[in-house]
Amino acid sequence: MPLLALLALALTRSTGIDGLAKPLGKWPALIFLIVVQVTIGPLFATPRTATVSYAVGIAPHIPTHSQSLVLFIYTALFFGLSYLAMVNESKITDLIGKYLNPLFLILLAIIFILAFIHPMGAAKTASVTSAYKSQAFPNGFLEGYNTMDGLGASIFGVAIITALREMGIKERKTEAFATIRSGLIGMSGIALIYVGLIWLGATSRHHFSLAANGGTTLAQVAHFYLGTAGDILLALLTILACITTGMGLVSAFSQDFHRLFPKVSYKNFLRLSCGISFLIANLGLDSIIKWSLPILVFLYPLMIALILLGILSPLFKRQVLLYRLTICLTLIPAYFDLVKALPPVLSQTGGAQELINFANHYLPLYPIGFAWLPFTLTGLILSWLIVKLPISK
Repeated sequence: MPLLALLALALTRSTGIDGLAKPLGKWPALIFLIVVQVTIGPLFATPRTATVSYAVGIAPHIPTHSQSLVLFIYTALFFGLSYLAMVNESKITDLIGKYLNPLFLILLAIIFILAFIHPMGAAKTASVTSAYKSQAFPNGFLEGYNTMDGLGASIFGVAIITALREMGIKERKTEAFATIRSGLIGMSGIALIYVGLIWLGATSRHHFSLAANGGTTLAQVAHFYLGTAGDILLALLTILACITTGMGLVSAFSQDFHRLFPKVSYKNFLRLSCGISFLIANLGLDSIIKWSLPILVFLYPLMIALILLGILSPLFKRQVLLYRLTICLTLIPAYFDLVKALPPVLSQTGGAQELINFANHYLPLYPIGFAWLPFTLTGLILSWLIVKLPISK
């Protein structure tokens, strides 16, 4: 999904999500950009970078009665450092690319090597959870929403496209192929990391029960192999991984909003992003995940539809009708998905249950979370046929 997002940006010559959604109209494109940026920015993804690293690396070693205070101090330091690092935009690439990311990869490689030398068990004999016995692909695909990779690529991808243009690659077709080649290299590396984590999780089932999240499993694996040293290693790993992501998110948010509203300085948007992220992070990881899921299941179908439209754009020259009809149809199942994913206090109300029951009966693939697929394809096909009709000319 991130690779397809990069390709869509390259083919449409877009400078951001608003450029990708431009055929929808100025205001719909602007609204979509703001909603996505706020979602992967200060409301959900950015505070989660602090709470995840705290929950995995710090919280297990703090007494229950001190958790709130230590979280407050940790998130203050986390976003204070993020602000200081990103206030000078010229140092972003050097700081993240040359130092922090390589260190993160080295720390992660240590755990992988130890696990492969002395595996905890055979992955093929690990018990399979019920959700993955009959609907493995739908569950895995929908779990991928939580990574926000597809949304993130549409924001960070602009930096990659810009770098290619600065290297002298100007022609759209050449730019698209360069994006695919560089993207395949980067995403192949990420794929190896995911495969390693999947393998760690599967083999850990021989020693540990199913955990609430992957962070807990990784903590158990690190402690299994290295004891206290493993706890320290994992704390460093998660903090480095999360703070590099957090720095990129607050910077991307501030750059995009400064571009949209130039009267407000980049530094002021940076302060706003770090401040809001700090406040929301102190609500805790569980609350952030609980309230972010409905927004993600609503946004992702729309993002996927925009990515597909962007990739197909050379075939139909970004026809306005094609964009608007496809997105409008995709909005229907996306809304029903949002209702279903609401926290129980809202999703179990009478009105919400009526909408969910209606969708279960009348929307194809809704029970497995893919109701958007037939609607999106229908929009693409219908609008394409309309555009091709002689009367439309």
